Amino acid sequence: MDQLIGAAPGAAGGVPADLVKDATQNTFKADVIDASMQVPVIVDFWAPWCGPCKQLGPLLEKVVKEARGAVRMVKINVDENQALAGQMRIQSIPAVYAFFQGRPVDGFQGLQPEGQLKAFVGRLAQLGGGGGPSPIDDALEQADAAHAEGDHATATEIYGQILEHEPENLKAIAGIVRCLIALGEVEQAAEFLGRTPKGKENDAAIAGARAQLEVAQAGAKAAGQADALRARVDANPKDFEARHELAQALFAGGDREGAIDQLLEIVRVNRAWNEEAARKQLVTFFEAMGPTDPLTLSGRRRLSSLLFS
Repeated sequence: MDQLIGAAPGAAGGVPADLVKDATQNTFKADVIDASMQVPVIVDFWAPWCGPCKQLGPLLEKVVKEARGAVRMVKINVDENQALAGQMRIQSIPAVYAFFQGRPVDGFQGLQPEGQLKAFVGRLAQLGGGGGPSPIDDALEQADAAHAEGDHATATEIYGQILEHEPENLKAIAGIVRCLIALGEVEQAAEFLGRTPKGKENDAAIAGARAQLEVAQAGAKAAGQADALRARVDANPKDFEARHELAQALFAGGDREGAIDQLLEIVRVNRAWNEEAARKQLVTFFEAMGPTDPLTLSGRRRLSSLLFS
């Protein structure tokens, strides 16, 4: 499963063997200038005694490997290659230069956070024509597909791997929440949703997962009461409280269309009931299902027709 992220097609172990390599002033032309005619090459000037170099190097290697061959990296020890460092006018380290088509095109000095390194590598990948989906995007697509097919265990594993690489990936956090809900682990889903970074609570993926969690929690309370609630509605069609609870029970039980029908009936008869509780519940259902779900699209059209008729 580890090769889902950071893997390059056709390479042993997931990435080309020479994706990251050490070079010297004698191999600089072949390893950097010539190689950059095919793909951008990042040159990391470092030294064993340099503390920031020891922090930057592994981070930069990680990001380069995640680019799956869209860029390459060469490491040069300035202590062992002083003439080259002089030619490159390296005055402080770590110093990083990027070459493409035989000439320097970008660079920076000093330790940088991982997010800025990803942006740096991303720009180079675009420059070299390697701007396709990232390994993280590929993994998210695979996880989403597994979840859609009902393989929630596999989806959870892939989402978890994504979070190992990007602990604040909102789509992966939301994905695990959805998987836990599907597996009936509603309390765990609520706890996991708490991992959402501060200030990101209104992200679309997080909002959708939160709506699905709210629906699951409400449905759990109404579980097993659908028949009794339906009997109350049949006896009194204007028992909106029963109809509202019935909608929640139906949605939790998988009858999403039936749940939407119940709420739309409340809106049709008395849209203002309980401070527009039916309309608000519909919006929660739509968020839980996602904006492109056919039932969301048809439900929104029907709701608009009622509200603006």
